[in-house]
Amino acid sequence: MNRHEINSSAMNMQRYIYTYACHETERELCLLELKSLFGQPPAHDSMLLSHRRLEPGTSPFIHLRLNVTADAGTLDELCEAASAIHLEEGKTFKVLCLKEGDNVADYDERRGIERRIGARIRGQAQMKGPDVTLGVIRVGERWLLGKCIYSDRSWLERRHKPQNYSTGLPVLVAKALVNLAVKGIAAQGIDAGRLKLLDPCCGMGNVMIEALSMGKDIRGCDINPLAVRGARVNLRHFGYEEDRVKLGDMNLLEGTYDAAILDMPYNLCSVLPADEQKQMLRSLRRLAARAVVVSTEPMAALLSKSGWTLTEQCRIHKTGMSREIWICE
Repeated sequence: MNRHEINSSAMNMQRYIYTYACHETERELCLLELKSLFGQPPAHDSMLLSHRRLEPGTSPFIHLRLNVTADAGTLDELCEAASAIHLEEGKTFKVLCLKEGDNVADYDERRGIERRIGARIRGQAQMKGPDVTLGVIRVGERWLLGKCIYSDRSWLERRHKPQNYSTGLPVLVAKALVNLAVKGIAAQGIDAGRLKLLDPCCGMGNVMIEALSMGKDIRGCDINPLAVRGARVNLRHFGYEEDRVKLGDMNLLEGTYDAAILDMPYNLCSVLPADEQKQMLRSLRRLAARAVVVSTEPMAALLSKSGWTLTEQCRIHKTGMSREIWICE
């Protein structure tokens, strides 16, 4: 059997396991984002097997990536493969049996598998703060082993901003919306790093901040002076240029953008007239080639009348509120 080098460069058709989790209220968004990122929907409730290599922190729903280095038909064969693993000298390790696997649900059984695999690896085991975590998982009838790369989950730090709307988009949702806007274009062979994005009703800047944290070039505006002031405070708080957001009506904006993310304005006490909504959507069509539109009201008919073709749709829920998300081209 070939020796399995933990730090070797990825081979052609390298396989990865991604584990993910979401709240039931965000499940539709989670599945749609993962489909956009990987080109296919997950075939399992909590894990996804793919040849695509993404940093786990790309999606707020992904917990870790397992770089598969050994594949066996039985646990005994996987133990044999584990005995050929070479860690860098002085590196500590632990073995983790992932609970997302098939047919390995019992706690004691998982701990027993970890001990069996760990006993075959040459190196110093360390349960707390190891240098390397080796994950083992059963997928169907196969046993897989590899190095675990965890999400940094840095987006959690951006939940706390100096300025907020109680009805503003949560950071997790904002990050997923940026992925939906960008990945569909990247799939067409366009360099995602050079995309120009627009948030024409930016509110307190939640979407802008997530896009900027991902290295995207995004501009924003809002017709509400209080929102613009709050967005600038938030941008400055996270170290971004506050002049990226302008005060103004999106219907008067000029220029062209690769994609836009529009959270349609709403008020708990009133409804934006349909003709104003239609004007906004037509302006959006003029400004961007692709859009992710969020609304608390049905929008499919208005989007079509405004010249958009709807490609995907999902729904997210929040206490007392439901939002529809449309992917438009």
